Amino acid sequence: MKVIFILDELLSQRQMSQHELSRLTGIRQPSINEMCRNQTARLPLNNLAKICEVLDCQINDVLELKKEQSE
Repeated sequence: MKVIFILDELLSQRQMSQHELSRLTGIRQPSINEMCRNQTARLPLNNLAKICEVLDCQINDVLELKKEQSE
């Protein structure tokens, strides 16, 4: 199983830019970009809470658990 970010989709639905989310949460824009590109290895839980608060959503709206493809 693998945890992936679906933040990019959520921002698109809300018509919000990464820059705007950064401004509203206080999270650095490069960090948000990494989340949107699924390149984040570690995420402070308070950052996840800030994102959910600003976007008025639940954790499962930002993260998704997917089965990895077996080779």
